[in-house]
Amino acid sequence: MTDGFSFQVVAQSGRARAGLITTPRGVIETPIFMPVGTAGTVKGMTVGELAAPPLDAKVILGNTYHLYLRPGLEVVSALGGLHRMMAWERPILTDSGGFQVFSLSALCAIDDDGVTFRSHIDGSSHRLTPERSIEIQATLGSDIAMAFDQCPPGEAAREETLAAMRRTTAWARRCLEAPRAKGQALFGIVQGGTDTGLRRRHLDELGPLGFDGYAIGGLSVGEPVPDMYRVLDEIAHELPADRPRYLMGVGTPDDIRHAIYAGVDMFDCVMPTRNARNGQLFTSQGKVVISNARYRLDTGPVDPECPCETCRLYSRAYLRHLYLAREILYMRLSTLHNLTYYLRLVRKIRAEILSGAVTLDAQGGR
Repeated sequence: MTDGFSFQVVAQSGRARAGLITTPRGVIETPIFMPVGTAGTVKGMTVGELAAPPLDAKVILGNTYHLYLRPGLEVVSALGGLHRMMAWERPILTDSGGFQVFSLSALCAIDDDGVTFRSHIDGSSHRLTPERSIEIQATLGSDIAMAFDQCPPGEAAREETLAAMRRTTAWARRCLEAPRAKGQALFGIVQGGTDTGLRRRHLDELGPLGFDGYAIGGLSVGEPVPDMYRVLDEIAHELPADRPRYLMGVGTPDDIRHAIYAGVDMFDCVMPTRNARNGQLFTSQGKVVISNARYRLDTGPVDPECPCETCRLYSRAYLRHLYLAREILYMRLSTLHNLTYYLRLVRKIRAEILSGAVTLDAQGGR
């Protein structure tokens, strides 16, 4: 493993694991949810709020593609790297830009060497290769970098999936050979769509390369949820047991719970922040769509079991008013609540794993 980076499983219940990821900037308790700070900010949150209880986020996510385009590497470098620029002292994981190749496919042209793309901001042309992705992530100074990969869509034909696997393996080797920032760990990404045979084949190619961690990519990209769960149930526990396992871009609270029971350690998703801004709040009593008229005179908290400031101080009626009035405060309060819900969820499951309370029945009989 990279110097200064390590992973230890401290408890296991079924396939669910509680672990510790040690980085030079701090220890990350797993299972962990990483708030998404795509452009150098978790939307609506200050770093003080992110680091303080009840959030106490141990790691956040940034994105190579978006930070490369704006504010640009010259600015990030001049400001002392991503940590110093955004005043965040804890670990950061950076996505390689590979997912943007998928999500912005209309602006991209892929070949075996890399990707040529047009900026979604101004239409300018750029080139992203495995070496360039690692160079950008080294400049950003993240604690965990991701290998550059090709993510096929959920409905991809077998030949398209095989081509993405072949490129991802070749690019993974090139990423490992590229210079990284001191102490920067590197994770590889397993592709293969919903075909578990292809997933195992790709894992057989990537496993021997010795990445610091392994991610499952190419899920929640249009495939049916039962197919995603089937892949997780069959594949997650087969990723190297002595390395962190990361499910990229997933998902709902139920998705995360299922994936933890299948053996996954790390998660990120824009859902808690994006859904908050769009009026959907996650609670222990189910989803709350705050614009509903039923909350117009509701003096109760969003979630009586939640310790966040939003739930301690403000009513559903007030939040509904803020949302309908398009007040900025609504965005902040709802984001704080949803992130609190997600981080409390993974901490609760971690506590259950440590106590041995995660049963076989809870894991679908596995």
